[in-house]
Amino acid sequence: MRILFIGDIISKPGRKVLKEHLPQIIEERGVDLCIGNVENSAGIFGITQKVVDEIKESGIDIMTSGNHIWDKREGVRLLDERNDILRPANYPPGAPGKGLLITEVKGVEIAVLNLQGRTFMIPIDCPFRKADEILGGISSDVLIRVVDFHAEATSEKIAFGYYLDGRVSAVIGTHTHVQTADERILPGGTAYITDVGMTGPADSVIGVKKEQILKRFLTGMPERMSVASGSRMINAVIVDVNEKSGKAEGIKRLKLVFEDKEES
Repeated sequence: MRILFIGDIISKPGRKVLKEHLPQIIEERGVDLCIGNVENSAGIFGITQKVVDEIKESGIDIMTSGNHIWDKREGVRLLDERNDILRPANYPPGAPGKGLLITEVKGVEIAVLNLQGRTFMIPIDCPFRKADEILGGISSDVLIRVVDFHAEATSEKIAFGYYLDGRVSAVIGTHTHVQTADERILPGGTAYITDVGMTGPADSVIGVKKEQILKRFLTGMPERMSVASGSRMINAVIVDVNEKSGKAEGIKRLKLVFEDKEES
């Protein structure tokens, strides 16, 4: 089973580059299931109906998220209305939406789980114990299990990867928007990367116009954040999983840059 995981999709530039190039990537690379993190896909913060429909049309099957999924009221409503959007499962009971989806691809069941870290982030429920709880409730027949771990600290992400090693097929880190070069198969057969990176403006500070971020650092004053324009990139990983064992057999980083000087 070949799974493509797309890094955090940033606003219109991220959606546009997927619309233009993702179908070809899926076809040429023989992708069976495409997952993408969408929490920044509508005006940098949150989601809307129009935006998620556009992302689905580009070829993404399942959408994961993180702390910014709550930033638009319309997006919060979508969490209960749609089956293909996940929010981190370790938000306290009563939060809208769900953090686990079990889907079927080519007759094979695949579990996709979304969790969020706590280091340098809001103090929600423990992702380690929540993972134990959810994995314990998944049928042993569902061998392929993919986790989006949306977290800030690299140490927490690495620890989480080792904690789930051998129990899931892949742990894919999201949130920091900068692709790391530590993709590997852990000893128990779990594919791992600390952060898959982002999909959107390449000439930016994690998706935002660099002039605005520089002003914030130089003056300490609040500055409105706007999505950058120019060349666009797709950051992703391809994970190959053995359907009979659920173990990962390979993980490959993708960083594709497409020159485009049009305004976003």
